Formats: sequence, C-alpha cells, structure tokens
Amino acid sequence: MDAPAAEGSSKRVVLVHGACLGGWSWFKVATPLRAAGYRVDTPDLAASGVDPRPLREVPTFRDYTAPLLDLLASLPPGERVVLVGHSLGGVNVALAAELFPDKVAAAVFLCAFMPDCASRPSHVLEKFVEENWLDWMDTEMKPQDAEGRLPTSMTFGPRITREKFFQLCSPEDLTLGRSLMRVSSMFVEDLLVQQPYTKDRYGSVRKVYIVCTEDYAIVDKFQLWMVENNPVDEVKEIAADHMVMLSRPNELVRCLVDIVEKYA
Repeated sequence: MDAPAAEGSSKRVVLVHGACLGGWSWFKVATPLRAAGYRVDTPDLAASGVDPRPLREVPTFRDYTAPLLDLLASLPPGERVVLVGHSLGGVNVALAAELFPDKVAAAVFLCAFMPDCASRPSHVLEKFVEENWLDWMDTEMKPQDAEGRLPTSMTFGPRITREKFFQLCSPEDLTLGRSLMRVSSMFVEDLLVQQPYTKDRYGSVRKVYIVCTEDYAIVDKFQLWMVENNPVDEVKEIAADHMVMLSRPNELVRCLVDIVEKYA
C-alpha cells in the first residue's frame, strides 16, 4: 500500500481506536504498516472490540484506558512508541502520555479530541457538546444506573453512522462498522473531576495533529481550534471523513510512516 520498506525496523506504533469502535477499525492501516516492517499494536480498550467486559464494569476513563496503559507499562526500559489516537482515542493517548511520557516518542491525534494542560481533560468534550458542533441525530445517550455513579452510555444510530462518520466509506465498510460497533461512553462525568494533565509530563511529549478536512463528526474547524488551543509540533491534513482509516487508508499509512520516521 505504498508504504516504504522499513526492513528490520524496531519502530513500534500503537493505534488507539475511538468510542464505540475497537482495534478492528485499524485493519486497513495495521496490515501495510506491518508489511513495511513496523511493529503495530491495535489494542481493544475496555468494553470495546472483543474485550468481554460490558460498559457497566468500566466505571472510569482510566478503567476504560487500562489495556493501553498495561501495554505501555509492559514495555522494556528504553523502548518508546508512537501513539496514534482516533476521535475519543485522543484523550486515551493524552492520559497515556501523562502517565508514561518517557515511553512515548510522539502522540498523534487523528481527527481526535486533544486535551490541553490548562483545563481538566473533559474541557474539549464539554466545549464540543455545549457549542453544538455535531448534530447527534439518532445517537442514544442514556444513564446506566439510577444513582448516576456510572458514566452516561452512548450508542450511535445507523443514520449518524452513515451521514457523519462513514460518509466517504464503501457500503461494505459501513456494514462492517455497523455490525461491530458497541455501546460506549464519552466518560465526561469522570473526566470532569480529574486534574489537568501536566506540562512536564503530557506537555513534554511531542505531538502531531492530523486534520481530516471532510470530517462531519469532529469538523475540521473544531480540530483546528484544538490545535490553536494546544499548539503541536506538526499539523498534517488528509481529505477524508471521520473514518479515515477505512476510507483513505493509503493516505493515512503514508502520513503515519512520515511521522514514525521523523519522531521515533
């Protein structure tokens, strides 16, 4: 898929999926990256993909991120990875960079929510919701418990999936996506009570933002606002929808190879 060979490369890339998705969403990107010689991980976050837990057993954002944090904790001393977060996965990547800054060669935000170091990590999510950047259409948000101790669940309906997330994807990829999506959460209630990520940890990690200019879910104007709010080392652009890894995998692979070769 046009990825240059990286023979014998020990460079490692960890691809972090967004809400309601799973590691499966990266199959068109992970395959050519591996063929080019990179080591690639596509972990399922808790209650996502083939992880067996239901959402109610994942009460906090840190619980949700645990599979990624466990992966980083298991790395041998001195090994560093390029972390790529898609959509809500940007907040997972930010948490991982806060906890393991010495294990992250670069944090890549792919049309993703990107926290700053001044506000609590929920800030970008709150702003996105409060300022009505997305028409949520047939998304279903509902409490998981009467006491409100668990985060609000989120399920994307067929219309928003088709019109806002997968609009440039093939009918086959839309069918695959609809069949594999699971109930998830934005975990705003939990992120609201967390302290901001710090300048000397998360803030010290090199960052790249990949703007998807045809994204109807997290629109490019909001992506660019996050970059302005929290400047990064580099900004790249792909003319793609929110599911860029399915609709424009070749362009994304080339983009990621450039980033890995530069920062890893």
